[in-house]
Amino acid sequence: MTQSTSRTVIIGAGPYGLAAAAHLRSAGVHAHVFGEPMSFWDQQMPVGMFLRSPWGGSSIADPHRALTIEHFFAEQGLQRVDRIPLEKFVQYGRWFQHRVVPDVDRRWVTRLERAPGGFQLTLADGETLPADRVIVAAGISPFAQRPAPFDTLPKALVSHATDHRDLRPFSGRRVAVIGGGQSAIESAVLLDEAGAEVELLVRQPSIHWIGLGSRILRRLGPLEGPARKIAYTKEDVGPPGINWFVSAPHVFRRLPRELQDRMARRAIQPAGAAWLQPRVGGVRITMGRAVLSVTPEGERALLRLDDSSERHVDHVLLGTGFRVDIARYPFLAPELVRDVRTVNGYPELTTAFETSVPGLHFLGAPAARSFGPLTRFVAGTEFTAPLLMRGVCGPQPVRTYAAAGAYS
Repeated sequence: MTQSTSRTVIIGAGPYGLAAAAHLRSAGVHAHVFGEPMSFWDQQMPVGMFLRSPWGGSSIADPHRALTIEHFFAEQGLQRVDRIPLEKFVQYGRWFQHRVVPDVDRRWVTRLERAPGGFQLTLADGETLPADRVIVAAGISPFAQRPAPFDTLPKALVSHATDHRDLRPFSGRRVAVIGGGQSAIESAVLLDEAGAEVELLVRQPSIHWIGLGSRILRRLGPLEGPARKIAYTKEDVGPPGINWFVSAPHVFRRLPRELQDRMARRAIQPAGAAWLQPRVGGVRITMGRAVLSVTPEGERALLRLDDSSERHVDHVLLGTGFRVDIARYPFLAPELVRDVRTVNGYPELTTAFETSVPGLHFLGAPAARSFGPLTRFVAGTEFTAPLLMRGVCGPQPVRTYAAAGAYS
């Protein structure tokens, strides 16, 4: 393998890795991308799912603004729909990848560790190679949260929503879904539509539906035109008011830490998209209840709730979200993790997304504590990728993708 003078590696070929590659290659950086393109979206999200994010927040960033999801639909002759189906978003991501990183290396990185002058990567086939700069854009899959009392049970009885691409095998089975956010609600709906007997158990006293607007705005009636643009940003992350701060990470990060945390919790609180409401009719929903214990009973599970009631189910599906902790990335050497300054699992990042280890960067959800919740969403690529490019390269003219090399 021929090595370039400056070896920059991107681990991950999802939206953040692809956006980073698009910008770095346009600036002449020889960025080599490892990973299966859009693998999390294709393999760990259920068939039949729709994106919760709006059209304005569903494009992967490229420096020419020529590879938006609108461009993809137009080029493919697809009619624009109200909600973006998962399979179309996966196709869009791969369309983007073919134009920006046609030479993506689909091998998995199994270990990343420090080495003299930089880093060493070990690949799944045993090959090792050096790198001067590593950008981790490896997604959220390792962060799937399996809270007590579910964390010790066998996968045959309890699994996370990200463990399933197809929920149809649960047809005819009794399934308890845990959670009150989009993943839990949509999983419950898809299970019901697949023929399962479903109960959604929600700890909160009610489900928060997004897309209905705040109580004050609902009293004012439907918002159209300029009024809607004032109340809602195109990224649509967080409620009116807070969403403007979330959509401006440079402003968000300058707010007092306590205020940042409060806004972040409000912006990403468990919620379901309002368009799911008409589809939940077949789902039994129990709110304001928590599961105290789960006991295996042969091929079934016994759930005991905090009101002393019990549920006998064939399976428990966790729609309990994610908890960022970079130590859970299986390829990061423990010694390297120890060298990275973190707070509650989040790395402390510079404005170039660089950690306390020079040359090591993190994109996506791990950047949320430094830049706010926008980096948890695809819309965050529009902020992240240009800032990374300027931090790594400095101000430079934007070239075509073909002008940038890679390992060959």
